[in-house]
Amino acid sequence: MNGTILVAYLLYITLTVGMTIWVAQTLHRNGQIFLVEAFHGNEEMAQAVNHLLRVGFYLVNLGFVLMFLKHGTRPETTVEAIEYVATKVGIVLIVLGLMHFFNMFNFDKMRKKGRRGVVEA
Repeated sequence: MNGTILVAYLLYITLTVGMTIWVAQTLHRNGQIFLVEAFHGNEEMAQAVNHLLRVGFYLVNLGFVLMFLKHGTRPETTVEAIEYVATKVGIVLIVLGLMHFFNMFNFDKMRKKGRRGVVEA
């Protein structure tokens, strides 16, 4: 393995794992309020569900990041390495964005269900 591909792999893994951690922490911190409302103020339940959602987010995204490492033609030059990393990171960002919207959709669904429960009670 030449030095170019090794640097590209290390850069890809560092960037994508870092972004995954940042997005997971942001979702965890800001999703809590939606879950508390969905669970009628039951903060313990909201916290437990929020933690489980974060674990699932990590498993799916880090699994994708690691499996996606093998995809693509190995770069031979510095320019190819930059394009390689940029393309791979871009695709991971799209997947992270889709996971974010999936989580937001589910948070909103849970929040609306929680509100209906309060109105019906």
